[in-house]
This record gives sequence, structure tokens and C-alpha cells, in this order.
Amino acid sequence: MGVQVEKLENNMAKLTIEASAETFIAALEKAYRAQRGKISIPGFRKGKAPRKMIQKMYGAGVFFEDAANDVINDMYPAAADECGETIVSQPEIDIVQIEEGKPFIFTAVVALKPEVTLGGYKGLEIARTPVEISEADVDAEIEKEREQNSRVIDIDDRPVQDGDTIKLDFEGFVDGVAFEGGKGTDYPLTIGSGSFIPGFEEQLIGAVIGEEMEVHVTFPENYQAEELRGQDAVFQCTVKEITEKELPELDDDFAQDVSEFDTMEEYRDDIRSKLLEKKTQEAKRTRENKAVEKAVSNAVVDIPEPMIEAQIRRMTNDFVNRIQSQGITLEQYMQLTGMTMENLQAQMRPDAELRIKTSLVLEAVAKAENIEISDEQVEEEIRSLAESYSMEPDKLKESIGEDETEQIREELQVRAAADLITDSAIEVDMAEEDEEVEEIAVDGVSDTDEIEEITVGDALDAEAEEVEEIIIDGVPEADTDAED
Repeated sequence: MGVQVEKLENNMAKLTIEASAETFIAALEKAYRAQRGKISIPGFRKGKAPRKMIQKMYGAGVFFEDAANDVINDMYPAAADECGETIVSQPEIDIVQIEEGKPFIFTAVVALKPEVTLGGYKGLEIARTPVEISEADVDAEIEKEREQNSRVIDIDDRPVQDGDTIKLDFEGFVDGVAFEGGKGTDYPLTIGSGSFIPGFEEQLIGAVIGEEMEVHVTFPENYQAEELRGQDAVFQCTVKEITEKELPELDDDFAQDVSEFDTMEEYRDDIRSKLLEKKTQEAKRTRENKAVEKAVSNAVVDIPEPMIEAQIRRMTNDFVNRIQSQGITLEQYMQLTGMTMENLQAQMRPDAELRIKTSLVLEAVAKAENIEISDEQVEEEIRSLAESYSMEPDKLKESIGEDETEQIREELQVRAAADLITDSAIEVDMAEEDEEVEEIAVDGVSDTDEIEEITVGDALDAEAEEVEEIIIDGVPEADTDAED
């Protein structure tokens, strides 16, 4: 086997791989043996016709595709190892020469792991993140607990008020014609939630159970259903049920019901303490994000396009799994939001690039600083993983191989690099308008179509898979049309 490597622009490379004529003839014979039982030739029993006879009847290339795929699937992984490059994408295969009696030659265009030119990453100045707890923060936490301990009361002696939850039958009409998706029965609606078209919920205030009423609205110009944008509509509505929340009194009895404390004062002190701990941890994560963000922005990396596309696919799959776990299909999401797959992935692109760059930069810092991870640290991480999976550490260790263990070591290295950057950073007081706040990495798109921020730690968890992966499995079937 011969392998030639041609470096292309943007960290791409073309591998030219040559198999001997004998190798290709053997592959043709293998394809013939696999297919001959399915081919009928006059004068021969099924499966007994010679290969040359079948090729004469059906064409010289009748077995070329199967033979080519067999050679490629066998030779590409070995060529990827032999070329000495770190490949981070699936290959794009093209046939250069395919002819019986001659060497079989094909090319594989692949993305290579890019080099990182580090900028400053130690002693970086970042904006100080204050840790402050106000009484309003404490009040808000207590109000959440109060809401969770509220009682739902059926109302039958007054009209609908703001904040009530109702059961509603409705049907919408445009120019007197009912439109698709405009009808609901026993629909639960909290007045003031903003769940419906602007102006809809407000008109239900004052409605009485069982009384039919009309609600007049105009669909927004950016409404997801194109045919309804800007249209005036009338909804025939009937309120069938009214309920309201009854909140408990904020007294010592409440404190005793929801906590281990006897008085509201003790309960407030405990909430204040927990909020302070939470805010302290959030400030620590924010400090890490700002420091790593600045180190990443100081570095230069030319990320190959296939690497970005692979990251976008992973993010898309994660997003689809997340919305499906909430009972929403991708088609429903697209219909509800007016989003398209192209728009969704276009929103993900800059964050996919940033996530890849973050991982690469942290890995480069680990290398520059000669960060080593001991076997004991790897063992401790395996014990931590086992605990999160509710497994015995020995059982988990048995189930993972050398590659997975090395991935754990690499992930610990880049986490240590992030710690180094963060620990050396200098917090300074900055005017709010001078602060540069950017997201480090993204895991998908939120239900409101906005890109969702994730922490540096989230980016690190996937670092080994996204950056170090050398893909040699699942080689796509070759295009067996030979180039002229």
C-alpha cells in the first residue's frame, strides 16, 4: 500500500492511496463470490457462471463498486494511521483509477487537527464579579417556596381576574372562516402569562363561567403561520372553570412547615446563607468563563470546515434530544417557531466554532505548560464517574478500555489548563460599559430561539470526543465513477 499526503488550505489534506493490481483483483473475486448466486446467465446453473462470463454479459465494471468499497474500507483506516496526521473528520472519497489489472487508486480528503498559536493566557485582567445578596433576593426565594405551598381554590362566585387559571373553550375565525389550529377545548390558561396572542388574555378579565364572549385580536406580523400574519381575528370563547392560588401567610407557622426552623427570622438567615454559597459558586464559574474566554480570544486557530460541521451536527442532535424529552418533536418545534433547520444551524455556527476553539486552546495550554495527570488522578476521576453512574469503581474500570482511560486523562489535562488560566487571572474593577461579556460555548438553542450559554466545564466534558477523535470507522461507500 502506498500513501501520499498533500496538504491543502484551511487544515485540509488529500491522501492518495494506492492498492496493488493483485489486491484489486482479489477484491473483484471476493465480490464475484458474494454476488454470483444472485446472477442468472443462460446456459449456466445459478451461481455457476464464471466471473469473466458475467462481466461480458453485464459489463466489465459489474463488480467494481463492491470491490472498491471492500478495498477502501480495508485500506483507509491503515492509511489514516500511516500518514502520521491527526484526522478529525470523515473522509470524502473519490476514485482516481479503477481498472482490472491496474493498481486501484483513490483519494480521501480529510480535515486535520489545527495548530494553535497561543496569545497571552496568564495574568489576564478580568472584570471583578461581585458577590452580593440583597433582601430582595431572600424575598424572591421565600416567594418561590410560598408559591410551591399554595392551595388551588375553585372559584364560582366572581368573574375572571388577572392571575386566575381558567379552563377555556375557544375557536378562532378570520373573515368569518375558522382557521386551522384556532380551536381548543378545556384549554388551561393563566391570565397574565402571555401565552396567547397579545391582547387575548386581557379581554377575558371579567368573563363569567358559561357565558360565551368574543375576543378580538390582530395576529403579529412575525407570527409563525404566514397566512395569519397581520390578520384580524375573532375568537368565540367560553370560560368553563376558574381557579386561583391561595398563598400561605408568611409567619412562623410557614417557616416550620417548609423548613427545620421555628421562626421566620431563622428561616430567612438560612436562605441568605444558601444564596451566598450559590452566588459564590456562580461567581467562581463566571471568573473561569471570563479568564478562559480572554485566553481563547488571544489565540489564533484556523478551524477546518468539516470540524465545524461535525460540531454543529452534535449540537443539533443534543437540541433535538432535549426538546423530545419535553414531549416536542423537531417538526412541531419548527412549526411553532417558524424556524428552519438551516436557520437553526446558522445560529449554532459561531458558537460551534467557539466551542472547538476553546477546547483546542485549552489543550495547547496544557501542552505548553507540560501539565501531567497522574494515574492516581485518573483513578479518582473514574471513582467520581462511577459514583455519578451509581456503579462500583472496579466495574466501571473494567468496562472502559485504554482509549477511554486516555480520554479521561486528556480531559483532566485541559481542566487543569483552565484552572491555571483562572488562578493566574487578576480581577479588577471595571465600569459596567467597559466589560466585555461573551459566551464561551453553546449546547444548543433554547425554546425562545436564543443561543443558550454553557460553562467552560461543559465544553471540557466533550473535549476529547470533539478534538482528539480520529475517525476511521464508518467509511462512506465510494463513488465508483473513475476520474478521466
